Amino acid sequence: MKTPPRLQMLIDEGLIDSVSRQLRSGKEAEVFVVRCGDDTRAAKVYKAATHRSFRQAVDYTENRRVRNSRQARAMAKGTRYGREQQEAAWQSAEVDALFRLAAAGVRVPRPFLFLEGVLLMELVADADGHAAPRLNDVPYTAEAAREHHALLLREVVRMLCAGVVHGDLSEFNILLAQDGPVIIDLPQAVDAAGNNHAPRMLMRDVDNLRRFFGQHAPELRDTRYGPEIWDLYAAGRLSPETPLTGHYEPRPGAVDLSAVLREIEDARLEAAERDQRRDAAS
Repeated sequence: MKTPPRLQMLIDEGLIDSVSRQLRSGKEAEVFVVRCGDDTRAAKVYKAATHRSFRQAVDYTENRRVRNSRQARAMAKGTRYGREQQEAAWQSAEVDALFRLAAAGVRVPRPFLFLEGVLLMELVADADGHAAPRLNDVPYTAEAAREHHALLLREVVRMLCAGVVHGDLSEFNILLAQDGPVIIDLPQAVDAAGNNHAPRMLMRDVDNLRRFFGQHAPELRDTRYGPEIWDLYAAGRLSPETPLTGHYEPRPGAVDLSAVLREIEDARLEAAERDQRRDAAS
């Protein structure tokens, strides 16, 4: 296999020793298995350009910090420099979130360094030392589904207590390691307190877990952990040890936030579909 130029640069710098193989390729990045001394690690090489549209990314980038006003203006205008800076900020968001969450004890790959568009991190492995599979590739019993659903809810809470919402959590970006699920792919992570879309994204993350594990343990389909978690967080009463019930009743006079957010999300998706149909017809 020909070594990608950016990984060759890390070899030249003595940061990695060799590239073993490509692990996966996506729209935003390619992931390779690399050797660092006696250790096997993962290197995520971000692509120079992605297929994200501004409409897809704007919710996630709300209130993200930029270095200066020139950068902010360029990003707003969509200039070439602005697109480059927007891409750099998108990559940095994942790196920042990984270091932040790893420090908080969240089950994410341990990050080591980020250099020139390459994120070097822990390779999440299964019991045989091979790259761990995604949840969607794993057969589940009802008991295992309940166990992993509960564990991942606790990780969602731990993330939220660290001020982070994943924003795109599903069975496709959770790996099943030897000691349990590990959350990956965080470039779209948002600041829970600084992004107005954070409640909706938290609800969606939790609903994705409920939907996936509910296929194997049907009673999970009737739970309402999302609004319960956000309500506790908004009230300042959420900690990683807070007991959760899965039942939620809005306080008298309070708005049913989850229902409102579902309506907003439905309206947003309908508008996006209309835009796509209009663009296709023009």
